Amino acid sequence: MTPYITIRKAPGNWTVRAGGAVLGESSNALELTEGDYPSVIYFPREDIAMAFLDESDKTSHCPHKGDARYFSIVTKSKTLADAVWSYEDPKEDVARIKDHLAFYTSDELTVEQL
Repeated sequence: MTPYITIRKAPGNWTVRAGGAVLGESSNALELTEGDYPSVIYFPREDIAMAFLDESDKTSHCPHKGDARYFSIVTKSKTLADAVWSYEDPKEDVARIKDHLAFYTSDELTVEQL
């Protein structure tokens, strides 16, 4: 791994909720730390209810991780646009995040350790 990014198994169990619904729970989440940024929890895709997610047109590029694609979360009351991202083909140094999803937290979207 590059010294700039560290990835480790996130300790304990984690949950992600949006619009009052639990989107997923995992005991296999990863914690990615990049430079001085706050750590981000990446959930295995198989632990997330993908029926709540719609792929969006947004993409981005990180020189350390590669190209990300985004998803919006559809709740009962609204759509949280581009609230989820995934590196489908990450760079070799961060290959562990392949098939994982990360979430932008907000008042309407929480990622919590149980």
